[in-house]
Amino acid sequence: MIGPSPPAGTPHSLPADDGSFDTDWLVVGSGFGGSVSALRLAEKGYRVTVLEAGRRFRDQDFARSSWNLRRYFWAPRLGLRGIMRLTLFRDIFIVSGAGVGGGSLVYANTLYVPHSERFYGDPTWSALADWRAELAPFYETAQRMLGVTEYHPPGPQDELLERLATDLGVPDGFRMTKVGVFLGAPGVEVPDPYFGGDGPDRTGCVRCGACMVGCRYGAKNTLVKNYLWFAERRGARVEANSMVTDIRPIDAASGEAGYEVHTEYPGAWLRRRRRVIRTRGVVLAAGALGTTTLLTACRMQGGLPALSSRVGYTVRTNSESILAVSGKRGTHDFTNSVAISSSIFPDEHTHIEPVTYGARGDALAVLSTLLVGDGSRVTRPLKFLGQVVRHPLRFLALCVPFGWARRTFLVLVMQSHDNSMRLVGGRRLFSRRVRLRTVQDPEHPNPTFIPLANQAAERIAGYIDGTPQSGIFEALFNIPTTAHLLGGATIGADAASGVVDAQHRVFGYRNMLVVDGSAIPANVGVNPSLTITALAERAMSRIPSAPPLAPTAQPSVGPA
Repeated sequence: MIGPSPPAGTPHSLPADDGSFDTDWLVVGSGFGGSVSALRLAEKGYRVTVLEAGRRFRDQDFARSSWNLRRYFWAPRLGLRGIMRLTLFRDIFIVSGAGVGGGSLVYANTLYVPHSERFYGDPTWSALADWRAELAPFYETAQRMLGVTEYHPPGPQDELLERLATDLGVPDGFRMTKVGVFLGAPGVEVPDPYFGGDGPDRTGCVRCGACMVGCRYGAKNTLVKNYLWFAERRGARVEANSMVTDIRPIDAASGEAGYEVHTEYPGAWLRRRRRVIRTRGVVLAAGALGTTTLLTACRMQGGLPALSSRVGYTVRTNSESILAVSGKRGTHDFTNSVAISSSIFPDEHTHIEPVTYGARGDALAVLSTLLVGDGSRVTRPLKFLGQVVRHPLRFLALCVPFGWARRTFLVLVMQSHDNSMRLVGGRRLFSRRVRLRTVQDPEHPNPTFIPLANQAAERIAGYIDGTPQSGIFEALFNIPTTAHLLGGATIGADAASGVVDAQHRVFGYRNMLVVDGSAIPANVGVNPSLTITALAERAMSRIPSAPPLAPTAQPSVGPA
């Protein structure tokens, strides 16, 4: 079993429990950072409450198809309470997760340790620690907890990607993906294979490719099957449909006397079910977009006025481009797989993956159109019209979404280059709510076009006489897409350079931490979920156990 992580520093102590607090630690969000925090704090003897804006899903509750809008997409004011959240800004289109388990419900279960020195050595945080060395043991813990294994066997999209690697001159850069999926006998349910029988029963992956629509078979290692599973069995309370709207210190301005956390039912028009929860400490883990939005609102509305002015700065998109390739109808099927089954690394800073939604993902076809090259907000729409004129039949074929997901896979390109933007808060018209907008970094703006991404999509399409595609917002409005937003409440040396310190403690406040992707100050260059998990494990290792230790305290959870 995995033992408790060694202590490496002591945060501010919690205020004395005078009986007026509802919980010791309140965790906002149940994704990778929030789930790790919930388990490790509960193991240390604290009362833990996790608030999640989304709903709770059982395996059988996930949408059978992405056309089931109510169960798949997240837009609560429209009555949609699914697992996929789509957010459009002027400079970026963001895909993120919702629900108990956060992004693990909708992510592509791809778990890589970053290899780029640019990530570990980014000047925004490199002087604070030897991050490669410090994170190494926590990556190992995260891999064991999330059940990381190498996917097999290769499928048609993997063969195409391997061919691309050879054409790009990097045949050794191809590899099968490290995934968090139970690859047992397909469709066969067995007792927990990861944690000595203490976890939930699991079912072998049937390779339907629908990991990002929602795994209905129990094969995907979502957080509700590991971290959250054990957190709840150690007493943590997970409350779904609870959106945090404000955080205010009790009495003392620094939060040393605890906090009042205001919540409401997300998307409610009338009955908002508002509550106030009193807690001794707060862990913010609502994801890069959620945490940055909440902190910006708290700073602007006066709940947390001492927050660093760096809130909203250094927002990264993992320097991503998401394109697609479709084969001809009836000739290709890319769905007999997991969501991401292989990768190539053309250079130290670039990572390319094929991504499938499975046969149930046809609704996502509306987000793709004919491939459009480089350009601006003015020229790209004109280029798109030119493509329609040149390829009318291919354009019309893409306008018919049925069967698109079976014959299509996305081409996901990530880089560790230094580029960023800022999320700036402003007031909504006729509302007290804060509205965010994006502002590009003038010196290192987030790219709207990655030449290698277009080259990859075009070459792969050429192998199969297929159709390469751009994201619809990229083609029409010069707005790229990311599924891995990072930053906004980043680690820094002080409040002038970041929002939290190297132990994830918020500058200006006691017993408040940010433990999610918003704290990451550099582009990871690979899928960031494992890094968020490792950083959360490291942050929680710094929290002392609750005094006195509960007599029924159990050892830390880990696989046998």
